[in-house]
Amino acid sequence: MIIGGVTSQPIGHYEFCQRNLVECSIRLSSSPAPELSAQGWAAIEEVNRSVNKRIAPRTDKQIFGQEEVWAYPTTEGDCEDYALLKRRELARRGFSLSDLLITVVRKPDGEGHAILTVRTAQGDFVLDNLEADVRAWNETSYLYVKRQSSSDTGRWVSIESGKDVPVGSVR
Repeated sequence: MIIGGVTSQPIGHYEFCQRNLVECSIRLSSSPAPELSAQGWAAIEEVNRSVNKRIAPRTDKQIFGQEEVWAYPTTEGDCEDYALLKRRELARRGFSLSDLLITVVRKPDGEGHAILTVRTAQGDFVLDNLEADVRAWNETSYLYVKRQSSSDTGRWVSIESGKDVPVGSVR
C-alpha cells in the first residue's frame, strides 16, 4: 500500500476522538512493519471471525438514531465499530497500534466502508466485517482512500491507488 500525505480525519473518527482523547493522542515511533508469525496470523484470523460472529450488523441510524457514530460495539454495530473492536482486541494480544490502522475504502458500488488494516512485513492485510477471511489488501475489490497514520493515532494519511501512477520510459 502506498501512503500519501496527511489528509482529513473522518468526522466520525474526530467525534470518537473527542470522547476518547487518550486513545487518539498516542504518538508512535516509526518502525518497519513487523514479521508476522504463525501465532500472530492465527490471532488475526481468530479476532476477525470472533468479532464478525459476535456483533450483529446494524447501521448507526438504527442504533443511535443518527449517522456516523464511531463507538466500541457490544452486541451490534456498523463497519467502523467492527474495525475499532478488532483493533482493540489485537492490541490487547500484543500487536502495536502502529500496525493496526482503521482504513476508509470505497466498495465497488461507490459506498464508503471502514475496515481494519494490519501492517506486516509480509504485506498489509484486511479484517472486514463483510468477509469471513482475512485477505491481502490488494486482493480485495476496494478502492483505498485513507487510513490512520502509523505514527499518530489521531492523524490520517491518504492512500495512493497505484492505478494512476504515470509511467514513462525513454530509450
